[in-house]
Amino acid sequence: MDTKDSHHITMDTKDSSILKLPMKEIPGDYGLPFFGAIKDRYDFHYNQGADEFFRSRMKKYNSTIFRTNVPPGPFNARNSKVIVLVDAVSYPILFDDSQVDKENYFEGTFMSSPAFNGGYKVCGFLGTTDPKHTTLKGLFLSTLTRLHDKFIPIFVSSISELFTSLEKELSEKGTSYFNPLSDNLSFEFLFRLFCEGKDPTDTSVGTNGTKIIDKWVFLQLAPLISLGLKFVPNFLEDLVLHTFPLPYFLVKSDHQKLYNAFYNSMGSILDEAEKLGLKRDEACHNFVFLAGFNSYGGMKVFFPSLIKWIGTAGLSLHTRLAKEIRTAVKEAGGVTIAALEKMPLVKSVVYETLRMDPPVPFQTVKARKNIIVSNHESSFLIKKDELIFGYQPVATKDSKVFKDAEEFNADRFVGYGEKLLKYVYWSNGKETDEPTVNDKQCPGKDLIVLLGRLLVVELFLHYDTFEIEFGKLLLGSKVTFKSVTKATS
Repeated sequence: MDTKDSHHITMDTKDSSILKLPMKEIPGDYGLPFFGAIKDRYDFHYNQGADEFFRSRMKKYNSTIFRTNVPPGPFNARNSKVIVLVDAVSYPILFDDSQVDKENYFEGTFMSSPAFNGGYKVCGFLGTTDPKHTTLKGLFLSTLTRLHDKFIPIFVSSISELFTSLEKELSEKGTSYFNPLSDNLSFEFLFRLFCEGKDPTDTSVGTNGTKIIDKWVFLQLAPLISLGLKFVPNFLEDLVLHTFPLPYFLVKSDHQKLYNAFYNSMGSILDEAEKLGLKRDEACHNFVFLAGFNSYGGMKVFFPSLIKWIGTAGLSLHTRLAKEIRTAVKEAGGVTIAALEKMPLVKSVVYETLRMDPPVPFQTVKARKNIIVSNHESSFLIKKDELIFGYQPVATKDSKVFKDAEEFNADRFVGYGEKLLKYVYWSNGKETDEPTVNDKQCPGKDLIVLLGRLLVVELFLHYDTFEIEFGKLLLGSKVTFKSVTKATS
């Protein structure tokens, strides 16, 4: 790839050329009342799937900005009528808190019941003008800063069990299903990080931590999920999953165990929360959401995706990664931040994975006022209180920004290509921005990138190469190891 192609690195929403683009009406419509939303919902879940749903409309209207309905539809959403953005230039309006409001929106056009979070509206659903948002996000950021020296040792310790289990399964079965191993790694790391090093299996969740969180998250995200069960008619699944919010009581007892495990193990963090004027239980529910929904939920998609792309790239990339990693670790005398900073290929692979498969595909905001949004060709008026919906997996594959945008390129963000990082939006913000108490960017943004880099590093400290096969799951990719070749140097 020619990363010095100036056409692919100079586009910006503030460029004068974009501000002078012709004004056009936003194409698309919402169809017949009620029935239009139902039709679009069936297209999204059953007839097309999310990716084709947005791509087909982009093609139909010859525009990366258009109107349509999105799930869940007319029943349990206050409004499913949205303006969709699927290009890299218009997308950052979703992050401009001076012009848009994300209150009550996290992944879709709906908010799950506060019952799932102890009756509280947690930070993820609060608007940036709410003083409690400032307090809670400030607590998140200060906690992560205070714990930063624990990131590497806890992760390295936790991942050792993953490799032991992987090799045991390969020896006994000939294959090893990576996803449950990855989920266990993610949950153990997060629990030990926030809970003063305690092992979650010694708490009320026992060995069921990942199962509890999976069920808890599924019940909240059901409007965006299709099970794809061939023996269940579409209309029946749609009626059960997408018509009315699924009730909290289905996970209440298990969620209470999860909450108790955190509450009884987060003494110092909850003490700090009380000093800021927060109730201990409210702070705990917010950290359960941060750890279980934001972080674990993101890692559940991100880690298998990272292995998928590296695995399918083959021996050539594996050899280059192993050499870069082992050289840097040897020079630094161990796996350290200094060593990681000498691994540009590792960093690029992580960013390219986040570009190809962003863990959170949807963003929803409401316009605070009349605003002008521009894509590459035109400008459009979005009126006050209209919902804007971003579909990131298409926006970050914008061919007018990224060369060979649909292809995984391990070297995309190496050297001069780092200028393209401002178009990587996985964290609800530009990768070149840092989260603050005044925005909705993921507070754990840098931690997730670090953990992705650590996963790659530990993988190639243990193995020279490996083979995988992959498929699709409800959330992300299913990855199965077929073989590993232990490190020889």
